[in-house]
Amino acid sequence: MKSCASTENLDVGVGDRLREERTLLGLNQDAFAQSGGITRNTQGSYEKGERNPDSAYLTAVAKIGVDVLYVLTGVRLQRAVEQLNEAEERLVQQFRTLSDYDQQAVHRIVGAMAEAPHLSSAKT
Repeated sequence: MKSCASTENLDVGVGDRLREERTLLGLNQDAFAQSGGITRNTQGSYEKGERNPDSAYLTAVAKIGVDVLYVLTGVRLQRAVEQLNEAEERLVQQFRTLSDYDQQAVHRIVGAMAEAPHLSSAKT
């Protein structure tokens, strides 16, 4: 049985698609590697197709917004929220990179702003 982390190439496109997802998230190899719990050198090996990522890494990068199905198969997942504009997509991607604690803080801030719209609107 072949290991996911084997050095045998499962699909030369996996590295290219992984690099594409990293670029979409606006992360360099160092930041992306940290999100996946690996080193930058390992990240580079994945993107070059020299090594294949394991399930722990794929699970970790999925938490920051990587479409793992797309990375592995070339088929994109249906987006849960359709028709986001560019600014909304960027906001969602940035939100996904936050720690759980910081995500909760964002929820509290946005919730408070939504409950008191007169406080957040500019006075003319």
